[in-house]
Amino acid sequence: MSTQAPDRHTHTTHHRATHGATRPSTYGGAAGGPTPRRTGVAGWLTSRRGAWVALALALVAMLAVLGPLRGEEAPARADSVPATSESAMAEALADQFPGSDVAPVLVVLSRDGAALTEGDLAAGAELATGLSAVTGHEASPPLTAEDGRAAILQVPMTLGADNSANADTIGQLRDAVAAQQDDGALPAGLTAQVTGGPAFGADVASAFDGANITLLLVTVGIVALLLILTYRSPILFLVPLAVVGTADQLAAVATAALGRALDLQFDAGIVSVLVFGAGTNYALLLISRYREGLHRTADHRAALATAWRGAVPAVLASNVTVVLALLTLSLATLPGTRGLGVASAAGLVIALAAVLLVLPPALAVVGRRAFWPFVPRPGTTDPTEHGVWSRIAGVVVRRPARVVAASVALLAVLATGLLGTSVGLTQTEKFRVASESAAGLEVLAEHFPAGEASPLVVVAAAGASEEVEQALTGVDGVVAVRETGTSDTDAGELVRFSVVGEPAPGTDAALDLVDTVRTAVQGVPGADALVGGATAQDLDARAAADHDLLVVAPLVLAVALAVLVLLLRALVAPLLLLVVNVASSAAAIGAGAWIGRTLFGFPALDVMVPLLAFLFLVALGIDYTIFLVHRARQEAAAHGTRRGMVRAVAHTGAVITSAGVVLAGVFAALGVLPLVTLGQLGLIVGLGVLLDTLVVRTVLVPALFALLGDRMWWPSRPAADVPANG
Repeated sequence: MSTQAPDRHTHTTHHRATHGATRPSTYGGAAGGPTPRRTGVAGWLTSRRGAWVALALALVAMLAVLGPLRGEEAPARADSVPATSESAMAEALADQFPGSDVAPVLVVLSRDGAALTEGDLAAGAELATGLSAVTGHEASPPLTAEDGRAAILQVPMTLGADNSANADTIGQLRDAVAAQQDDGALPAGLTAQVTGGPAFGADVASAFDGANITLLLVTVGIVALLLILTYRSPILFLVPLAVVGTADQLAAVATAALGRALDLQFDAGIVSVLVFGAGTNYALLLISRYREGLHRTADHRAALATAWRGAVPAVLASNVTVVLALLTLSLATLPGTRGLGVASAAGLVIALAAVLLVLPPALAVVGRRAFWPFVPRPGTTDPTEHGVWSRIAGVVVRRPARVVAASVALLAVLATGLLGTSVGLTQTEKFRVASESAAGLEVLAEHFPAGEASPLVVVAAAGASEEVEQALTGVDGVVAVRETGTSDTDAGELVRFSVVGEPAPGTDAALDLVDTVRTAVQGVPGADALVGGATAQDLDARAAADHDLLVVAPLVLAVALAVLVLLLRALVAPLLLLVVNVASSAAAIGAGAWIGRTLFGFPALDVMVPLLAFLFLVALGIDYTIFLVHRARQEAAAHGTRRGMVRAVAHTGAVITSAGVVLAGVFAALGVLPLVTLGQLGLIVGLGVLLDTLVVRTVLVPALFALLGDRMWWPSRPAADVPANG
């Protein structure tokens, strides 16, 4: 058995404990000792009159915001690539062509792999006439595949402002197809599926109908259940749940208005999850300290005021870290990523204000009885003093080297899940719900050139149209080049081509073809050609995601390091803790990617997932680091670093674990949404939070502090610059 050298603060512990016994401590005086003071903001928020005034002011402020902003909705995520990308510029030019507001819907006719008959094709022609009446544009006759087992109808439709607007027309087309099937106009066994770009977008929009309500209900249910299990009270959980839930609704309308004002695109579901998760975490920390104080004083308002003062530094540091980390996303080039950073930061500021300014007066009004049936009273034993977390920490600090080695080995094994992980999903792989458009695209790819479903769009100067067409037809992998229009635009007279490739859209071969086509047309003198289309957008989105990861990730780490240095007034601990956090994040992403491949069949990670997962894991992981190490520094002032860490784990183990489980559960709620991106993000961040909570903060960090002792605080000394009352 190895023995640890005695902590150099140990010989002063008894002296400080003895001479500090008559002073009120951050965590409340001993039973029967002096009552903690109630002064300043904390005293006013928790006083009899101040609590009611604070709640009234909060209600007025909420109504003042909700009134004019009620009904605001977040802008739709319309742009998948930066405006400066080649595919975006090509789309902007193509939109200036006559008829650019008209796009073809494809109706795929098939007979479960069997050859189509003459009767099938005749019925398809009659169907085309009926569908033309729906859209007001003439549909094409059936175009039969070379193998004779499928045919397509091209039905032009006028596009609406967004996918939701197109859904009405797509619904009418499908109703017309169903009516002909019911009337027997389509032969038995003949299947007609409405697909193509507009239909796919409409199916995506329809998949999200009611999804935000479902996400909200699932999130509230998860938080309520976990809070009940944490507090073991049928009353107490209602207070933080009501406060955080109100903050979430306020954040929803405020961020929607912000998005409209700044033209931001973001996923409102992620913002809601962050507000609920972070807000609940802050509430757990505050109420944990409040419970400690109730074991030491009969005045619940004084205990709450003391808890507020003790929790504010950690909560503020945690919030500032995550908010600044999110704001680094404003430097991202992907529109959805950039907008999410600003909106989420605003939502977390609202959550912070709710927990620090509304929750304390609400708890003060409810009083000690909110903890029923396990009401903490003076003179009763605080279970955190000698509970399971204290015993775990004691074991860890006795054998720190073994614990560090085992923890690092576990993180390394989990990180191997990154091996073989690819990034980038095809259009049909991004949504986990079945749809008619996706099924139709699969049939189309089986019988027609795979690129027919998603052709490239090339826009070039009209004077070089022949040279551009020759360059396109000479590219290996291009099976068809069609001129689709000319236009006199702001950029001069232009010509537009539709280019059908042989590879299936979204595959590596299709992405390589985009590069080849771009190289070919850029070599045509005077053409100024631009290549766009869905596959070109996929390629540009991946390039933008790589750029964003390289730019934002270092900034996130710099923010986290700066906050830790300022909070702990040290250099060694922040650097080491940041390394641990990065290792934990890599392990979580690796484990999540492996589970996604093996259990859920995800072929790859979406392009946004690596950056967002890394940001959330680092920023939220620093949250728990702050909760633990801030308390450890306070305890070290009176008990030395090793014993102080044991006491910090004893007091924060339950609250950090509860916070981690709540946050993991909230992120898991993203799985109810149909977007694979959100499911992957929820899986990875949920796993990462649990790993961070149960392994990193519980055993690895305490073991590192036990190994290094007071050197962790270099160049400062906690005993010298942190008073015993915190």
